[in-house]
Amino acid sequence: MRNAKIAGMGFFVPENIVTNDDLAQMMETNDAWIQERTGIQERRWVIPGEDTTSGMGVKAAKMAIENANIDTQDIDFIIFATLSPDYYFPGPGVQVQEALGLDTIGALDVRNQCSGFVYALSVADQFIKTGMYNNILVIGSELHSGGLEKTTRGRGVSVIFGDGAGAAVVTPSDYSSGILSTHLHSEGAHAKELALIGPATNRWVDEIIKDGDPDDLSYYPHMNGNYVFKHAVTRFPQVIMEALTQNGYKPEDIDLLVPHQANLRIAQFIQRTMKLKDDQVYNNIMRYGNTTAASIPIALSEALQEGKVKKGDLVCLAAFGSGFTWASALIRW
Repeated sequence: MRNAKIAGMGFFVPENIVTNDDLAQMMETNDAWIQERTGIQERRWVIPGEDTTSGMGVKAAKMAIENANIDTQDIDFIIFATLSPDYYFPGPGVQVQEALGLDTIGALDVRNQCSGFVYALSVADQFIKTGMYNNILVIGSELHSGGLEKTTRGRGVSVIFGDGAGAAVVTPSDYSSGILSTHLHSEGAHAKELALIGPATNRWVDEIIKDGDPDDLSYYPHMNGNYVFKHAVTRFPQVIMEALTQNGYKPEDIDLLVPHQANLRIAQFIQRTMKLKDDQVYNNIMRYGNTTAASIPIALSEALQEGKVKKGDLVCLAAFGSGFTWASALIRW
C-alpha cells in the first residue's frame, strides 16, 4: 500500500484587516476584553463582492499547486472543506474544478466545520493509499464575516471569526515520510451547543420571514462558549495522544503541533497539559481569528514559510469544533 504526503501548501487571506478597536465601533466591546477571552488582536474580513469562499479557495489552491511543483492539470481530485459555501448547493468543490479548468475530475465537499480540513486530509490519505488518485487538492476555506451578528448581542461569536483559505496538494510518498495516521471522532449529542440552526430544511426562509421576530437569532451562529471550551480541552489532548500512541511516540517527540485556531486560551491549555515547549506549538489566531476549516492549512502554510517545519520533522495537526467533531493527523514531514 502506498503512503501519502503533503507535497505543497498555500493560503490566502483578504487584505481587509479588522482590529478589535474596529469592532468596538460596532458593539460594546474593547481590545482588552477580546484579547483576554480569545487572544485575538485582529482578523481578516472580505470586502463584500471582492472575495467568495470558492474564490479564496482557488487562490490558496494555486499557491499550493505551485509549491508542490506540479502542473494544475495533474490534479485528479478535489476535496473542499467549509461550513460557508457560496451556495446552499452545489458545494464549492465544483466551482474550483471550473475555475482551475480541470477536465471533469471528481469534487467532494466536506461539512465538518472546525475539523473539516483534517477530515478532508484523512479522505485524501485513503484515496492515495488505495491508488485511486495521485494528486489530490485539499482545500479549507471560510467566509464568516457575511453571516455574523455584528452588534452587542452577537459579540460572543462575532469577535472570534475571520475569513480566509488554505490548501494542500496530497501525493504519493515513500514509506519513510508522509501521513502516518489520521483519527476522526464525533459526538452529535452536543450538536446545538455550536451551530447555525437555520435557514435549513426544517426552518426555511419563508418561515423566518413569516415569523418576523427581530429577536430571532436562529439564523446566526450560536456558541455556548464555556461548554465548548470544557469539551475542547478534553478532546484535543485525547486525539493527539491517540495519534502518538498508535505510532509509538510521546508528546516530547512532536516537533510542531498545529492546532485548530479556535481560541488562544485553548491552545495554551493544551500546551500546558501536554507539557510542550513554546517552539513545539504554532499559533496565529492573534492575526487571523478563527477561520474554522481554513485555520490549520493557513497556520501550517505560515509555519512552513517561517522555516518552523523541516524535512523529517514530526508534525501533528489537531482540531475540535461543531458537531462536536474532533480529529488529528500525525505526519513525518
